[in-house]
Amino acid sequence: MNTAVKGYFVVSHTRQLTQRAGLTRHYGAEVIKVEPPNVGDPLRVWRERDVDGVSPWWRSIARNKKSVTIDMRKEEGRNLVKQLAIRSDVIVENFKPGTLEKWKLGPADLQPLNPSLIFTRVSGYGQTGPWSSRPGYASVCEAESGFRYINGTPDPETGGLLGPPIRPNLSLGDSVAGLHAAFGTVLALLARKSREAQGQPGGQTVDVSIFESMINLMEGIIPEYDRKGKIRGPSGSSLTGIVPTNAYPCKPAPETPDTPAYVVIGANSDSIYNRLMTAIGRADLIGPAYAQNHHRVERQAEIEEAISAWTRERTAKEVEDVLRAVSVPAGRVLNVKDIVESKHAQVRGLVEEVEVPKEGRGWTVKMSRAVPVLEGCDTKTRWAGPELGEHNREVLIGELGMGEDEFERLQKEGVIGK
Repeated sequence: MNTAVKGYFVVSHTRQLTQRAGLTRHYGAEVIKVEPPNVGDPLRVWRERDVDGVSPWWRSIARNKKSVTIDMRKEEGRNLVKQLAIRSDVIVENFKPGTLEKWKLGPADLQPLNPSLIFTRVSGYGQTGPWSSRPGYASVCEAESGFRYINGTPDPETGGLLGPPIRPNLSLGDSVAGLHAAFGTVLALLARKSREAQGQPGGQTVDVSIFESMINLMEGIIPEYDRKGKIRGPSGSSLTGIVPTNAYPCKPAPETPDTPAYVVIGANSDSIYNRLMTAIGRADLIGPAYAQNHHRVERQAEIEEAISAWTRERTAKEVEDVLRAVSVPAGRVLNVKDIVESKHAQVRGLVEEVEVPKEGRGWTVKMSRAVPVLEGCDTKTRWAGPELGEHNREVLIGELGMGEDEFERLQKEGVIGK
């Protein structure tokens, strides 16, 4: 796919910008990621590590990116960063607010040199405000955004949390902020065209915070509080105010008798609810008293128990087969093994097998392909997350025109990695 974007230039001291921002060459952009020499992005060694000591997570998250190692604490390193920024369409950074300004690498320093530069900034709380100087950690921002408060077991008496909140076993705040950063960057690139058509500089700053990105997910909790005084609490596996939509227990499958099984059923429209009740033999729960969602909310306990009593006597597959035959949305709770082996995932090409080249002992690693699917756009992964500084020579000599003597000198002085 041919785009107007020459390149994205990523400078970060932590992993979050290499998360789900979608800033990869899948969609036509060249991405150069600047990492500190010798150390690199911490994600390289987080969680499970492969035979070479590098995280398979890194191989997926950093795919199609070029790795350049520059010590930005040194003036010559910052000058190299400035040269890259001048040649790029977008710079993405996630330093603590004010850090790049101290290094003379903020928007006010770089945009005069490149008036079309989109400067996307991701932080914990935004570039302004009383919390802006706080370090931005996804787990903390998830708590402060109210997201953690609505995840867990509800207290039957107060409706608030019973015990500590439950978190998803991944860094959701980082991923959500990355998606907001990608969306904001694309909006800025679109706006650049109209600005430049009017004779104005096309560049602008995109200010993204993890805290605000998580609040943006929180549906109607703010207007609910404002208009009705309600503080939404956790709801376990159901969804407050929508009945029935829940995870229901099933008989274990014969091949895995010791593994609990659940099916999620979403029958929250009136006609689907009627089909569900008919299918499970509970037509007595159909009628004026159950006609619309607000009626069913008042009778949630009765409805949920009727569904659970039916699912407990059947395996998840049996439940799926019955409900899908009558067009009631239902699906088993799958694990990663189930997903990788899914026929639908295979037909859609959702899981790619990407080579990790190593002299004499290379291997492949499976990863989810880049989405969404764009017609006429090849989203195939070109290479797995690169070795630290793998593209130093290609970028610094090939793109910036640095001479061999200068390249070797900067390596010896530790300005760039080896």
